[in-house]
Amino acid sequence: MAEHKAGFVNIIGNPNVGKSTLMNAFVGEKLSIITSKAQTTRHRILGIVNGDDFQMILSDTPGIIKPAYELQSSMMDFVKSAFEDADVLLYMVEIGEQALKDEQFFEKIKNSKIPVLLLLNKIDASTQEELEKQVQYWQEQLPTVEIHPISALNNFNVKGVFERILELLPESPAFYPKDQLTDKPERFFVNETIREKILLFYKKEIPYSVEIETEEFFEEPEIIRMRSVIMVERDSQKGIIIGHKGSALKRVGVQARKDLEKFFGKQIHLELYVKVNKNWRSDARQLKRFGYNQKK
Repeated sequence: MAEHKAGFVNIIGNPNVGKSTLMNAFVGEKLSIITSKAQTTRHRILGIVNGDDFQMILSDTPGIIKPAYELQSSMMDFVKSAFEDADVLLYMVEIGEQALKDEQFFEKIKNSKIPVLLLLNKIDASTQEELEKQVQYWQEQLPTVEIHPISALNNFNVKGVFERILELLPESPAFYPKDQLTDKPERFFVNETIREKILLFYKKEIPYSVEIETEEFFEEPEIIRMRSVIMVERDSQKGIIIGHKGSALKRVGVQARKDLEKFFGKQIHLELYVKVNKNWRSDARQLKRFGYNQKK
């Protein structure tokens, strides 16, 4: 029997450094939503890459922040769990960055007993001189880690990093069925696709006050019928989400439907509603219902 490798590869870093872009590049599917706004990723999302003799279980985590309310505390719990079960840790930074936004996490990386690859991302936006300075800086900060300059967006050196991770994976049977792409249910990706459009189309606090719940998901041979609710914290936010004569909400629905048709490879019928759910971000019971606060 040829040896089979399998293991958990967890991606951590500050908000907006390109963690989701990298995971999607590895998996070859859009599992994590990507926008230019911070805190786009709220959950820990697994992407599974299978080969004949390996299974790489990648984990995209929320960007590291100092939590300001209960939802953000729960997001940081997902990051903590990423340290606990990793076989390989990918610490992602971008050119010009100096440290993590949380000193405790940085100390954990310094003292890690597992292999850590520091991925210096967005090198397409830097000069050779700047890149060399950055590599030297991180070598001084973290002498035990391997440094790999990459551009996740332009796919530069992504294959090289992937092959290095494969070398580091332990010998193990597969953890998931070989045809499985992720650990999340279909409704999760419906919710995330809608939330991505809200992050793209609305400003200020609106995207961060929103949670999506898909209440109905019926798959027929030719079409999938979905009914999703966009929850906001205040009445004024409900009006902004809907827009003049429903135009803003319609735009979200049209764009989300296009992406979902690509993702599921079927025609989609999507109904969207908006509901006020006061202070859900600070309510532990509600957060648990939405898949946060798993440890509590």
